[in-house]
Amino acid sequence: MAPPPAGLVLVALLALVLALAPAPARGDKPARGGASSSIAAGAETEPSSAVFPLYGDVYPHGLYYVAMNIGNPPKPYFLDVDSGSDLTWLQCDAPCRSCNEVPHPLYRPTKSKLVPCVHRLCASLHNALTGGKHRCESPHEQCDYVIKYADQGSSTGVLVNDSFALRLTNGSVARPSVAFGCGYDQQVRSGDLSSPTDGVLGLGTGSVSLLSQLKQRGVTKNVVGHCLSLRGGGFLFFGDDLVPYQRATWTPMARSAFRNYYSPGSASLYFGDRSLGVRLAKVVFDSGSSFTYFAAKPYQALVTALKDGLSRTLEEEPDTSLPLCWKGQEPFKSVLDVRKEFKSLVLNFASGKKTLMEIPPENYLIVTENGNACLGILNGSEIGLKDLSIIGDITMQDHMVIYDNEKGKIGWIRAPCDRAPKFGSSSSSALL
Repeated sequence: MAPPPAGLVLVALLALVLALAPAPARGDKPARGGASSSIAAGAETEPSSAVFPLYGDVYPHGLYYVAMNIGNPPKPYFLDVDSGSDLTWLQCDAPCRSCNEVPHPLYRPTKSKLVPCVHRLCASLHNALTGGKHRCESPHEQCDYVIKYADQGSSTGVLVNDSFALRLTNGSVARPSVAFGCGYDQQVRSGDLSSPTDGVLGLGTGSVSLLSQLKQRGVTKNVVGHCLSLRGGGFLFFGDDLVPYQRATWTPMARSAFRNYYSPGSASLYFGDRSLGVRLAKVVFDSGSSFTYFAAKPYQALVTALKDGLSRTLEEEPDTSLPLCWKGQEPFKSVLDVRKEFKSLVLNFASGKKTLMEIPPENYLIVTENGNACLGILNGSEIGLKDLSIIGDITMQDHMVIYDNEKGKIGWIRAPCDRAPKFGSSSSSALL
């Protein structure tokens, strides 16, 4: 079973940790660049956009990730794309107490890169993680943090500052200096010491998130979107050059109720054209979650409706991949083989008008290596989500999903996510 969402259900504690020991910078070769102009950190220019290819899938890998070039000289790191958390962080050698095996050499900061505890971004991080408990023992104290996740895993680290190299759609390369986490003590419950990524790309709405910092530096607008392909891969973008404002479905964000998460508020649930008579009280979009999670009552209502509506050609079958699976007369090769046996789900968001998100079977089912069809919507109460419901990667596949913090709204539209966008054009019609 895939792990619970990385970004949403976190409880953080401040900890007194060892001071970061100074370390020499690595001398690796910088990433190759084109013959484009360069924008230094803090330079005044019109905001542009940046587009990045995504890698991974919902099954079997269980995540989508992006390659980011960080440091000076810039070096590549794979980051798990997480719209459900604010802090971007890398596993790092500071020195490392407990780190996983990662794809690239550990990031090594120097002491000059430390963000002090008195910095406003440290205060923002601590306040978000601990509910407003930020305190510095001295003006020279470093910004320590501990993040604990729902699966009992944790990351201990210190906030640092370094440059991100971003190739923009206007042809320039920006190298803003941004704050992010240097995680030197990772504790994982599963016992798996290897990781397909070097860290997490936090894209939430808080001021410490990468998007908020890029906005403050005038690099991009505070807009982020992703397009996760059902066939694996996709793309991620910062800025609004590619946003199809006229064609997408939009609903206001309900930020105040759910901290820094991307939430459209509540929604009623339909199975086909029939209301299930239940509401998802608190809905959150989270690209850091492979699967979708419903609160207990909507989940049970959905499972009952699914079982009542299935044809006799399907039989419930145990599978180690997910809790609820079915087998057919022959093993399924893809979700397209079984989609005709299931109905679409519909979420109707309470935004003052009819705002619908249709969820066809391919956006809530997977086909496992055993040839079984499994429900990719899980019972959130089993991992402590209570009345929170999460729209995860499986449900957002083959949609362009946009989080527009400038206008305070969330949008989505069906799109061919495995087709690369046309760079250098502000016309989003080329994508859709």
